[in-house]
Amino acid sequence: MRSAPARIGPTVKRMVSLGPSRVDHIPAFRIATGLAIPLLVLLATGRVEWAMYVGFGAFTGIYSKYEPTRLRFRRQSLAGAMLTLCVTLGATLAQLGEHLDPLLESWTALLVGAAVAGATATFVLFHGLKPGGAIFPLFAVAAVGAAPPAAPIWVAFLISGGCAALCVGLGLLGHWAGERHPGAEADPPRERWSRSQLASEFGRFALAAAIAGMLGLASGLPFPYWAQIAAIALLSAPGRTLQVERGLHRVIGTSLGVITTAFLLSFPSEPWQLVVWVVVLQFLAEMYVMRNYAFALLFITPLALLMVQLAHPQPVGPTLEARVLETAIGVVVGIAVVVAAALWDRGARRRAALTRGQAPPVAADER
Repeated sequence: MRSAPARIGPTVKRMVSLGPSRVDHIPAFRIATGLAIPLLVLLATGRVEWAMYVGFGAFTGIYSKYEPTRLRFRRQSLAGAMLTLCVTLGATLAQLGEHLDPLLESWTALLVGAAVAGATATFVLFHGLKPGGAIFPLFAVAAVGAAPPAAPIWVAFLISGGCAALCVGLGLLGHWAGERHPGAEADPPRERWSRSQLASEFGRFALAAAIAGMLGLASGLPFPYWAQIAAIALLSAPGRTLQVERGLHRVIGTSLGVITTAFLLSFPSEPWQLVVWVVVLQFLAEMYVMRNYAFALLFITPLALLMVQLAHPQPVGPTLEARVLETAIGVVVGIAVVVAAALWDRGARRRAALTRGQAPPVAADER
């Protein structure tokens, strides 16, 4: 069994070092452009309250970075359809919430968010979409659903769908800008997943989101869905050790990102200034997210908060405090789910070995 210092050393190194660059500026520019164009249209038409519909549709561009053009087109189309449906569902929840008791509205949003986290994580796994997990779909449903209705449901559908289509088109142009893998297969073999694996994926994400949402709601903090997002954020990392590390990165990076946000919101800003910051932060987030997750959260956290602030302004101090506290709640829940899953799998292996009359296997983390 490895000693604690032997395990902590690589963790600390990964937290403070940057991974190798992969011409990150090309996809970062493409993704930021897919967000900037529709936001500028909203500014010109005086409709900045629709910024969340634009932002979540534009997250389509984040999927399938560095992949062959044909594969990127197919996967981004799937991601765009998924995000458009999530924005539409969020707009529906916002409209429904106008007619519900506040407590019932909160529980409805919580349970729908948990179901969306499980369903979209399973969808992403089945179709091989990258990045994995359900952060963007859950964020789309929860943030849009938590804000007052800014437009009819069909408007939210058209805006998010149009932005998603724009990002798919920009993804096709990415090949000519140098964002490609010349040696990659145009149509790689599709990974097969059993029903039990897909059910396990649904269960992990839905359970983590549900528990974190309940604790966030019980805490009395204003945005329980941030706890849900933090809980599932670490589950998409490959391997349980990296999942725990991702949780620690999330807490540290979010805390530092809140400081960045506090600075940006410390002086009065016009909507066009917030739009500029959002686009710049999107570019910087994509420059570093694959190189150091904690460092990228310096940009991801203010990006998310400013995008929500642009569409639905909130008191700055309580909002930033809630962001840190709810992130901590979510990360604790996510790590607990990871540990519980590890113990369950270890017990299942030992029971299976004893049934066959063999010595219980020793897992890698037990050696």
